[in-house]
Formats: sequence, C-alpha cells, structure tokens
Amino acid sequence: MCVIDGLHRLMAASLKGQKDIDVRFFDGSREEAFLKSVEANVEHGLPLSQADRTAAALRILKSHPTMADRAIAKSTGLGARTVAQLRRSSDSVPQSDFRVGRDGKVRPLDGAQGRLRVAELMRDNPDASLRQVARSAGVSPATALDVRRRLERGDQPVPSQRSRSRGEAGPAKPEPVDPAPVPAAAAPPTAATLDKLMRDPSLRQSELGRRLLRMFRENVLGASEMNDICASVPSHCIELIVELSRRNSQIWDGFAQELNRRARIVNPD
Repeated sequence: MCVIDGLHRLMAASLKGQKDIDVRFFDGSREEAFLKSVEANVEHGLPLSQADRTAAALRILKSHPTMADRAIAKSTGLGARTVAQLRRSSDSVPQSDFRVGRDGKVRPLDGAQGRLRVAELMRDNPDASLRQVARSAGVSPATALDVRRRLERGDQPVPSQRSRSRGEAGPAKPEPVDPAPVPAAAAPPTAATLDKLMRDPSLRQSELGRRLLRMFRENVLGASEMNDICASVPSHCIELIVELSRRNSQIWDGFAQELNRRARIVNPD
C-alpha cells in the first residue's frame, strides 16, 4: 500500500476531507515500483534535478542490470551515453551478457555469439522463417537476414570486425562517452534544499506557495552570517531579540509538526 505516484493528489484529497480516492494498483517488487515512480515523474511530475536523475539511473542499473542503456535513459530523462558511462564506472552494477531493450527484446552484448546462433539454427531448421530464427537467437530480423545472405555467399556468419571473441580481430574501438562532469562547489544543505524548493512548479505557481518560499528565503542564513549578526546586536536589544527568536522558533516547530502529521496521512509507514 505504498503510493508510487500521486502523493500531491492524495494530500489534496485528504485536506478536502475525502475518505476515498480512485487509484490504480501496481503489483510488483519494491525496485519495480521505484522504476515506475521514476518513469511517472519524468513524464508528468515535478522536474528532477540532474543529481536526482543520475542517482535514480544508478539504482535502476543495480536492480535491473540487464535493462538496456537506452531504456534506462528514457525512464530517467538522461542520455544513453551517460547511462553507459554510469554502468562502466560503477563496481556495484552486476554484469550481464545480454540486454533487454525498450521493445522487450533480448539482445546479446556479443553480436558474434548471436550470429553464430543464427547460423546454427538455419542449418538445423532450413525452413524456419527469419523472424522465428531471430526470436530464438535473440537478434533482430535484419541481423538474421544478413547472416543468411553471408551463408549463401559462402562467407562466415560473423564479419571480421565483430569476431573478437574468436580471436580473429584486434581490440574493438572504444565507444565515445560523455565527458566527466566538472564537480561544483558543495552548497550548504539548507541552501541546497531551498534551491530545490525554489524550482518546484507546484510551489511557484500558487500564491501561498510563493509566500512560503519568500518566508524560507528571508529566514535562511549561513552560519557565518548568523555569527556576524549575533555579534552586531546591541546589548540593550539582546533580551528582546532572544524572546522574539524563541517565539519564531516555536512557530516554525509547530509548522513542521503539522506538516509531519499530514505526511503520515500520505504514507503511514
């Protein structure tokens, strides 16, 4: 009973006093549910930051290691080469000798093995259609057709540049990868959180949301700023400012407790 997508709609219904809300149930593992939630958010939800999309892609790579780079890229809103670079650079991603594409088809990483399998199937079942052979070998019909034509010409089913596994060619040319991102200076956690909220359309597009953002923006200060301001307070004002600060702290604490109560409505766990 975990909400995968639609937390804001559930919250709105709860605040209106509704006891029921229409839902679509999803039956799957926790990791499959996470994949669905990312796909839903990329399609119509709040915009994810680059860091959020990268973290989601890495988690999907670990839980779905056979999922093709392009399929993960579509699910997370990243580029396929960025996903491929993440796969290569992470030691925690399980290795696999095949990939499952966006069309659901299984494709071996080593094209030579797939072509050899096609040739074997064609010899054993000469009357089988190209689609049947391609499906059994886990290759595309175009690859199966190319193998058939090569066999008819008396050529090997695997072109020389694709025969690395048989020791007939040198090392393959490495695929181009996206340049490594330049690390940015780490922002203070509070400032980074505020920056993320400032980009949230659901807050920026409502008057109350904009008022909340202004309140946060006016109250967020760095540690050095707080020290400077504290040192500049005249001695005869200290007691009044302490009292006012504590009162504001109580107001913000009550605000946080109310939000936490509403959060438990959305997710009792």
